[in-house]
Amino acid sequence: MNAARLLTTIMLLAALGATAACGRRAGLDTPYDAAVQARKDAEKAGQPLPPEPQKPVKDKPFFLDKLIQ
Repeated sequence: MNAARLLTTIMLLAALGATAACGRRAGLDTPYDAAVQARKDAEKAGQPLPPEPQKPVKDKPFFLDKLIQ
């Protein structure tokens, strides 16, 4: 029983350690921002440009939005 508990603890710590470094520490990119950046990168590298991104439409507030803010 002791060996199984030790093995489980080691596996749990390994899983936590493996996932702790995932992701990046910054704000999330919106699809519009990502498309603008991709266009700038392609222009800089001399590659064909992707289509011009359209500005996002302003969202209408929903009456339940106050619950999740």
